[in-house]
Amino acid sequence: MEKRWKIKVTDEQKGQSLTDALKVHPLISRILVGRGIENFEEAKVYFRPGTSQLHDPWLMKDMDLAVSRILLAIERKEKILIFGDYDVDGTSSVALMYQMLRKIHDPVCIDFYIPHRQREGYGVSKAGVDFAKKNAFPLIIAVDCGIKSVHLVEYAKEYGIEFIICDHHLPDTILPAAVAILNPKQKGCSYPYKELCGGGVAFKLITALSRALSLPEEEYMVFLDLVAIAIAADIVPMTGENRALCFLGLKKINENPNHGIRALMTLSGLASPASITSLVFTIAPRINAAGRMDDARKAVLMFVADEYEEALLYANLLHADNSDRRETDSSITEEALAMIDGDEIMRSRKSTVLFRPHWHKGVVGIVASRLIERYYRPTIVLTQSGEFASGSARSVPGFNLYEALHACREWLLGYGGHFAAAGMTLATENIEGFSKKFEEVVSETIDPRFLIPELEADAIARFSELDFQIYRIIEQMEPFGPENYKPVFVSERVGDTGYSKLLKEKHLRLYLKQDDLIFSGIAFNMADKWPLVQSGQPLDIAYTLDVNEWNGERKLQLKILDIKIH
Repeated sequence: MEKRWKIKVTDEQKGQSLTDALKVHPLISRILVGRGIENFEEAKVYFRPGTSQLHDPWLMKDMDLAVSRILLAIERKEKILIFGDYDVDGTSSVALMYQMLRKIHDPVCIDFYIPHRQREGYGVSKAGVDFAKKNAFPLIIAVDCGIKSVHLVEYAKEYGIEFIICDHHLPDTILPAAVAILNPKQKGCSYPYKELCGGGVAFKLITALSRALSLPEEEYMVFLDLVAIAIAADIVPMTGENRALCFLGLKKINENPNHGIRALMTLSGLASPASITSLVFTIAPRINAAGRMDDARKAVLMFVADEYEEALLYANLLHADNSDRRETDSSITEEALAMIDGDEIMRSRKSTVLFRPHWHKGVVGIVASRLIERYYRPTIVLTQSGEFASGSARSVPGFNLYEALHACREWLLGYGGHFAAAGMTLATENIEGFSKKFEEVVSETIDPRFLIPELEADAIARFSELDFQIYRIIEQMEPFGPENYKPVFVSERVGDTGYSKLLKEKHLRLYLKQDDLIFSGIAFNMADKWPLVQSGQPLDIAYTLDVNEWNGERKLQLKILDIKIH
């Protein structure tokens, strides 16, 4: 798929000023200025993430109310139910809250509830509230959900059940009538960092609780590995406090991880040290698989296991769920692509809406993302759910999916989500009408540029500028993630040396030359670019810097992201 390249243009004067202040190569200054880092102090904070960048939890609106209510529950010996979503952020948030409360309250008074994805769906569920009622829980702490549960919080109040909500999703105008709502995005909240995930908000609550009880710092800092996994998996910005929490959490993961995390690392054969990339692509899918294929309770039980052997038992179940998930989403993706490939009208559309009653509800979101890799456009994948059709939608960067669904609301029974992802329910007889309306809305409102994937590069670099010193500074820019991705470079007018080759009909091993310097590069799944390499014409390449280790020797190599004729 062709990409449009966008190379950041940075202020030369600011770049030179930073080069002088930091005594670094201008290439590094260009990257930093492009990320909003313009002076020595900002660079110092950026390159040394740590506890000094963690904000005071008491700055969060309602924190005093939340802590007071929990301390009252402890004093009254009340039972507390922790309710969380079935994804990585939800299950890890539940695990850290559950373990912290068991330290400061009678453990028999603490339990948790994870809704079943297929039967209850996302967020606080009626079944969860009924569970609290039946088992005499007067207090529910909802983590990574609850901000939109106005009616269910009201329903719980009828039975004398109170809520504390720890959420990070965008609130509606009307908020639930909870005892306390912890959400930096709510109106009137002066908390300085707005991009925490559910695990981050839960961590701020246990930090405040610990301080109210004058507990040592290690009592809550021990859960930073769970917070790092939540941040990595929830694809929130890797900036500010999130970056500091991830940096500290990764340190914990690589030195003394939670038993469940260690078990998953062992089973997946994850090389040490772990990085955000390995958490996102290796650990997170296994945790998510529990809720997608079966019951996410086992993910929490793995995290809270007292012994490694017990955690390993649950990790094995998650590992098996993930194998099932891979097989299921692969077969559904194959079937979905065949539907599009075999239909000329569908191929020519600006959106994709597909429905098959037998598709597994737990993986339709993944399938939608896979389809975007081939057909780059807003995509909805639906399946049968009881009497209705339900499914997941994924967008392309720049297009507001939620607004598009709102414009189609006459065809829907319910919908929710945000700019990039959403879910919906509709009557099966309305699928065709909805599909037509969605295509009409997308066609009329999408900027044609958004139908071509964008590759954003930090700077133009010459081969003569690339060395291990540059690479080592880039390594210190970790952890990487949204708004702080690994730097991408573009080198122009490079030539093939004639030694490049096609590997397994899929990948390219490249040997490229510029300024009499030769660099090797690897281009995964880019066999379609082989004719360009063979053409003999000058090439422009986009890439990240990598290291190739062979027989004890380390050499810089280019991880190629795209190739164009100059």
